[in-house]
Amino acid sequence: MSTADQTASEPAVEGFSGADTSDIATMSYEQARTELVETVGRLEAGGAGLEESLALWERGEALADRCEQWLAGARQKLDEVRARAGAGDGPSAQGD
Repeated sequence: MSTADQTASEPAVEGFSGADTSDIATMSYEQARTELVETVGRLEAGGAGLEESLALWERGEALADRCEQWLAGARQKLDEVRARAGAGDGPSAQGD
């Protein structure tokens, strides 16, 4: 079967069930980042079989996405604070 013939519900590798990523959505930034660093280390060290490597890669991608969600949220909050602070930059706000 060619890649084009696969449906979205079929795994890319026959028999590969994928990594469990159900817990990642509730992780803090620090938890996700720590596990991502560990996952990358395991992948770089090698020695894992193909299926385990695929599962590590998939989980790593999900962890990276979670970290990006946290960082995007932090950027948005900073932008909001800066916008509010910028709105009060008139002479009276600075004590002039």
